[in-house]
Amino acid sequence: MSDNRKHVAGRHFLQIPGPSNVPDSVLRAMAQPVIDHRGPDFPELTRRILANLKAVFRTDSHVFIYPASGTGGWECALLNALSPGDKVLAFETGHFSTLWKDVAEKLGLHIIWMPGDWRHGIKASLVEQKLSEDYDREIKAVLAVHTETSTGVTSCIPEIRAAMDKVKHPALLMVDAVSSLACSDFRHDEWGVDITVSASQKGLMLPPGLSFNAVSEEAMSRSKQSQSLHSYWRWDAMAENNARGYFPYTPGTNLLYGLDEALRLIHLEGLDNVIARHARLAEATRIAVSAWGLFNVCMNEKEFCNSTTAVFAPDHNDADELRRIVLERFNMSLGTGLGLLKGQIFRIGHLGDFNELMLMGTLSGVEMGLKLANMPYKPGGVQAAMEFLTR
Repeated sequence: MSDNRKHVAGRHFLQIPGPSNVPDSVLRAMAQPVIDHRGPDFPELTRRILANLKAVFRTDSHVFIYPASGTGGWECALLNALSPGDKVLAFETGHFSTLWKDVAEKLGLHIIWMPGDWRHGIKASLVEQKLSEDYDREIKAVLAVHTETSTGVTSCIPEIRAAMDKVKHPALLMVDAVSSLACSDFRHDEWGVDITVSASQKGLMLPPGLSFNAVSEEAMSRSKQSQSLHSYWRWDAMAENNARGYFPYTPGTNLLYGLDEALRLIHLEGLDNVIARHARLAEATRIAVSAWGLFNVCMNEKEFCNSTTAVFAPDHNDADELRRIVLERFNMSLGTGLGLLKGQIFRIGHLGDFNELMLMGTLSGVEMGLKLANMPYKPGGVQAAMEFLTR
């Protein structure tokens, strides 16, 4: 059988904001033979993973692993912590905050939706205002996306918790950290987060397929009152089995092998060093964007993102045309604009298993693409980033 596909020399540059590049050692770990997930050797793997994963979330509470995407993680959190008809306060910061809201509505929750402009994070003052107006304490949870993948905007979770505490509101704080975990500073316990949702395919350097819920003792307690009908997502069944080193159903064994190795790499580098590396490469990217004369979607420098930079195409040009040229000419994938920003922006992913030389290749591909697309820009973004990285 003939194969008419064209061979492209060199590695593909996967510079979308996730899935991110998977280290070779993680791929090799996933290639191990499957073992009996009910056998005597499995608890050692489970317990090591959970201990190392808690350190990444910076929590002493439960962290639950499910075979699912981040969307599954959203649903898991909502079903366990809340009941149909519960009021939930949610904020529009981009495409994924909107999708989480949609999931919540489909589960029968009553959403109090705060519209946003997709260029700013959640305002703590608005959280305080809406919760202070909730005299009967009917709002049961606040949904906050930490880093909005579609816009590169990071909301300040400690300020949101401070606003909740200021008005002494008992709502649970539920945070999406899919694009920030192991990329940006995140502290589940210290920041007073009740439920953190994340997934495997970004800062944790794995393929898609695992979702996570980090759960406070308060959230675990309230889950006992939930009237939501579900079976697969139950935290209590997961906690009971995890205590023995097992799972309540067949786990994604080979993804767990990969997670075990990815966590080893993160802790070998040091979590603080991992976050500092992400911050440095993100800053270099923003310096290049500014030197090109282009504009970051995120307007507040305090909300800049460590994992992705979303960039407006110059002078209303088609951002997807730039992405097409970069892919065809240089075998590099950039992130597309989503939702309201479709066709207006491209997104540069700089997360996970990523270093300075990989960034310089990425920025070179963007700058060459801008030239080939005949889009107005100022040359020199790559050089500006290089000068920053060699200080």
